[in-house]
Amino acid sequence: MDTIISLFSYGFILRAIIVGIMVSLCASVLGVNLVLKRYSMIGDGLSHVSFGALALAAALNAAPLAVSVPIVVIAAFFLLRITENSKLSGDAMIAVFASSSLAFGIIITSLTTGINADICNYMFGSILAMSTTDVFISIILSLIVLIMYLIFYNRIFAITFDENFSRATGVKVDIYNMLIAVLTALTIVLGMRIMGSLLISSLIIFPALSAMRVCKLFKSVIITSAIISIVCFFFGIIFSYTLEIPVGASVVCVNLCTFIIFFIVGKIKEKN
Repeated sequence: MDTIISLFSYGFILRAIIVGIMVSLCASVLGVNLVLKRYSMIGDGLSHVSFGALALAAALNAAPLAVSVPIVVIAAFFLLRITENSKLSGDAMIAVFASSSLAFGIIITSLTTGINADICNYMFGSILAMSTTDVFISIILSLIVLIMYLIFYNRIFAITFDENFSRATGVKVDIYNMLIAVLTALTIVLGMRIMGSLLISSLIIFPALSAMRVCKLFKSVIITSAIISIVCFFFGIIFSYTLEIPVGASVVCVNLCTFIIFFIVGKIKEKN
């Protein structure tokens, strides 16, 4: 309790907790759909695009969110279109986007600001990276993501499980797939400042996989995934603070341990 109380006495940690909880909620609910649709690697690809966008913002001395949000949203649009229409597999195209964007960001960084502490924070995350303005913008965008998801929940549910049936009943599948991609892009940009571009996709994948081990209904998976994501992030912050390790890596390790526990519990349930 003393550790938790001391956590809330620091403004920068409080800002990180607020943004982290909001981003964890967004990532966990979207992660269920992405994993079920086998789009989970889109999150990893977009996180690398986001690093390139942040490197560009640093080189231009521009606001990071103002530059990265539109770039990553546009990348999500093209990435989804290319994976749907290209003869190459979706994983291959995502790998092309990811490696190219990361190389682009590193080249820009080396030619302008150099590999400094800010760039390392973008790659691996830092609880010091969130300013008050970033928190305000992050809360607004996170609420937009959650509200949009709730409004179109039924359509998103339909296209997640059967795109062909949804298309036959008149649902505009392409539009809702694009909506999922755009909401994912926003979530990645918001969470990258804390988690880092190399680790942000874990917020999308781990809670969903853990919830699927013990829950079978779609709604229960989403609720369980959200709870797991928030709890893991909170304990990740605590371990990061007490052990003096990067917050992104700490959150990933907590999520990994949680997944192992839920995996074992799922196996026990199956046997019984």
